[in-house]
Order: sequence, then structure tokens, then C-alpha cells
Amino acid sequence: MKLRSFSSLQIALGVSVAVHAVLLTVRFVDPQAFNRVFQDTPLEVILVNARSNAHPDKALAIAQASLAGGGQADQGRITSPLPSSVLSDNGDSLEDELQKKLQALKQQQTMLLAQVRKQLAALPVPDPKQPNLTHDQVVREEKRRQLLKQLAEIERRISLDNSRPRKRYISPSTREEVYALYYDRLRHAIEDKGTENFPTFGGKKLYGELTMVVTVNHDGRLISTAIAVSSGNRKLDRRAEAIARNAAPFGRFSKAMRSQADQIVVVSRFKFTRDDTLETRVTAP
Repeated sequence: MKLRSFSSLQIALGVSVAVHAVLLTVRFVDPQAFNRVFQDTPLEVILVNARSNAHPDKALAIAQASLAGGGQADQGRITSPLPSSVLSDNGDSLEDELQKKLQALKQQQTMLLAQVRKQLAALPVPDPKQPNLTHDQVVREEKRRQLLKQLAEIERRISLDNSRPRKRYISPSTREEVYALYYDRLRHAIEDKGTENFPTFGGKKLYGELTMVVTVNHDGRLISTAIAVSSGNRKLDRRAEAIARNAAPFGRFSKAMRSQADQIVVVSRFKFTRDDTLETRVTAP
């Protein structure tokens, strides 16, 4: 009955307004383009433990709260659960980098030695029958004298380097099986000796931690010990060094070790625990 009170024109206008309102709420898009949005820019779902009032300009992930910026990454967010190769390789590459530098220095010495010898060979031999030397001959003889002096110094350094024992520093990044096995035997020998002869003074046991540098020769002899970081108790430091000395010898190097080093240097953390045991672990130099 109420519809009859409206004229046909009013009903038509009302229907037109309703249809236009519905059409304005509908958005037509290309289906393929709509799919490419999710194919080209996938968003991961993550949980964040902070929020900010600022919204990110370009979201990198779906989260339960807005978080603009943050984190320690310079650009973006890591996409792998594995640790950064740069960070994980720092410790591993330190020792290798040192070895590479030493090899490079030896190569430079060899090249410089060959260069000096070549320059000496290129200089003409002075004529002993000619008593008076020309200016050019005097200059050449002075250059010869300087080259001979330089040659003698290079040969002296090479001879000195060759006479020194080759040392290998055992660090947490040492991966070679031969070194790892040898250090494991060394560690067990020292720990057993320290637990068996736990340090005491005045009838009281000494507890604490210290860092010691241990140098072992290729025949297993302990060459030297040095306290790098003291426990704060000189008596405990001296007892720890005595334990390391009494635990030697540690056995001869294998052929694989001997081909690379004459001695190994181990920086180790000694911990005399309340359980009356000695625990050791290798630390970075």
C-alpha cells in the first residue's frame, strides 16, 4: 500500500540511485594482473615483538602489528634461517687469512731476491785494466754495492725464517681433523691430570678460571706455558702451569701435521670447578 503512494517517476529514481551505489562499491580489475601481485611480491607471515606508530612504506611481511624500520639489517630482512656467511666465517677465516699473508710475504721475498739478482747480472763487469773510472762507471759501481748489500740482507732474512720452527695456532676455527684429534688428546691429558691433582693451598682447594698459552713441539714435548689472563690468584696460575707440564708429553705429530708445522700453539681456558674437576676449552688467540 505504501509503494502505491509513490509515483512511477519517484520509484524509478530510487531504483537508479540504488543501482549506482552498488556499482560504485564494485572494483573491476584484470584477473591476471591481480594474480601477478601475489606472484611477484609474496609476503611472509611473521611475529614481531615490537610495534611503531609509523607504517612501513613498502611492507616486507605480514605481521600482527605495524613495524616501520627496526632490526639490524642495513637493507631489508634476512630470508634464510642460516646464519650470515660473513659472520660465521669471521672466526674460521682469521687463521687462514694469517697463513695467506705469510705465504704472500714469502712469495714477495722470493720475487725480490730474483729481481735483485737479475739487476746485478745486468750490470757490466768493470775492467780491471782501466785504472780511472768514468762518472757512469762510478754510478754503476755504487749501484752494484747497494744491490749486493740488499741481496745479503734478503738472503739473511730468508735463512732466518727457514731456521725458525713453523708454528700452527690452534683456535676454535681449526677444522682440520688431524689438529682436532691431537688437541682432543692434549685436552683430555691436561684435564685428567688437573682433576687427579686438583690444586690446593693450606688445605683448601683453589677454584677459578684463567687463560694459558701452551706451545707443544712436534715430538710431543711441552716447550713453554704462559698465563695470558690470570685467575687473580698467582698460586692457582702457577699450579695450572705445573699441571700442563706434568701432563706432557702429548705424543708425536702425525705426518700430516708435521708437513705443515713444527710446533702448535694452543690458547686454552682453564676452569677449576666446584666439582673439583678441571675443564679446558680452546679460545681465540
